[in-house]
Amino acid sequence: MGQSLRRMNRNQSPNGVNKYKRLKRNFPLSNLKETFPDLSELPPEIGLAVLSNLNATDLCLAACVNEFWQELANDQLLWQGLCRATWGCVSAYEQDRTDEPGFSWKGLYLQLDEASLSFSADAQLGLDYLFRHNLVDNNPLAIAQFIHTTNTLHHWQVRKFLQKRSDVLEELVGLDNYANHFLPNALRTFFSHVETPNERGPYLQTLIEMFAKKFISCNKDCKLTVETISVLCYSLILLSVDLTSPKVKNKMSKREFIRNLRQATQIDDEFSGHLYDNIYLVGHIAPQKW
Repeated sequence: MGQSLRRMNRNQSPNGVNKYKRLKRNFPLSNLKETFPDLSELPPEIGLAVLSNLNATDLCLAACVNEFWQELANDQLLWQGLCRATWGCVSAYEQDRTDEPGFSWKGLYLQLDEASLSFSADAQLGLDYLFRHNLVDNNPLAIAQFIHTTNTLHHWQVRKFLQKRSDVLEELVGLDNYANHFLPNALRTFFSHVETPNERGPYLQTLIEMFAKKFISCNKDCKLTVETISVLCYSLILLSVDLTSPKVKNKMSKREFIRNLRQATQIDDEFSGHLYDNIYLVGHIAPQKW
């Protein structure tokens, strides 16, 4: 500390005013209030624009500052934006509940948040809450849309639920559009909504077959069969584990991957090479989310 002060004294200007004093003179503390005004000093639309950058927790804390902040923080537009950003598709949005007496988007947010927490503890418990409060319609498509458009649900509970509800799984797979998508990228999108099982089994086989059918329906000119797409998907998953796992010391080479696919499928070596490059450069095809 003393060395820093001596160094500052040696660097003083001929007038005896060092750099710190010049900054203090040019930016007096009295200007701080003008630099960082209170929201009450701003037009309401600007105050709302500032608060729109907060999440739900911070917005509730902002409402505790004073009455003016409370009025802004409870604005319907702010909470409507939070609802739609957190849960993209909910049946309650289409039920025109805004005309109901006492309706508030903040209240709807809190209900959806409670439902998500309940779902993450027990999927059926969360669904019962959603149905009981008329938040989501009790049909496979509405349930699939709810799961597809939110990241608030625990992925393990989603996987456990989808294993039991094949009707919801089919609707969930149908919500994505893989037209003109490179196969590994489409598979990543698929696994971002449908959690991958920890081991190979009937459920993984069902997922791969559903994805293959959907991919072909979106890319009818790809000239590949469901069986070929399935083999490629399994190959990409195994390659992802091989290249990204620290436990695998001898990584599969590009030449080995191309040779293996040449024996299992009829695709050309150039396409196989592009598949390998994508995994090598982009990363795992289905990374775990927890």
